Parts: sequence; C-alpha cells; structure tokens
Amino acid sequence: MRLRPLRIALIALLLAAAPARAIDPPYQAEMERLSEILGSLYFLNPLCKPAASSDWRGEMADLIALDEPDDDRKQRLTGAFNAGYEAYARLYRVCTVSAEQAMSRLLVEAEKTARDIHSRYAE
Repeated sequence: MRLRPLRIALIALLLAAAPARAIDPPYQAEMERLSEILGSLYFLNPLCKPAASSDWRGEMADLIALDEPDDDRKQRLTGAFNAGYEAYARLYRVCTVSAEQAMSRLLVEAEKTARDIHSRYAE
C-alpha cells in the first residue's frame, strides 16, 4: 500500500525534471503552408517574371521575424519554404503556361492564407 504514493511521487518528480516542450500556436499549420507557398513563389517568380521579381525570401524572413517562433518552429517554417522551392524546381526549368497558372493560384492562396491567419489570430 505504501508503494503507491511513492510511485506517484517518483513519477511527479520525473515529469517535473523533464524539459518542457513548446506548444505550437493554433495557426502553425497555416503558417507552414504559407511558408511552402512563399518558397514556391521564390522559385517561380524569377523564372516567369524576372523583371518584376518580388523578394519572397525577404517576405519569409519578415514573416519569421514577426512571428518570433522558437527554434523548432523556425526550422519547420524554413523547411516548408525549402520544400515549396524544391517541389517546383523539380518540375520546371523554363516558364510554361502551367508554371504561370501555378504561380497565379499560389498568389491567390497566399493572400487568402495570410488574411485568414491575420483575421483569426492577430491581436
């Protein structure tokens, strides 16, 4: 009978000694998708519109700076950006009609996602 309180105390002690894990904000999935889109645009924009290239990498850096994520979340956001870039780099070497359509769809999705995050979670 005395072992049970001892076990509970031991478990509580072990849990208290374990490092706390950060909890993702509720918008993490949307941020990762937005990061992926920005990475895709970072590849496609200079391919299809080199004269009017936007600085999507700079936009991503600003997004990370504003969000102030911990190291784990920052790595995931950066990984999503790189995955978006690599996905289109595997498909396109020159701008095609398909690449232009993808870029248009991505711009619309990026704007919608950014607005959704802002309207739902901004203070």
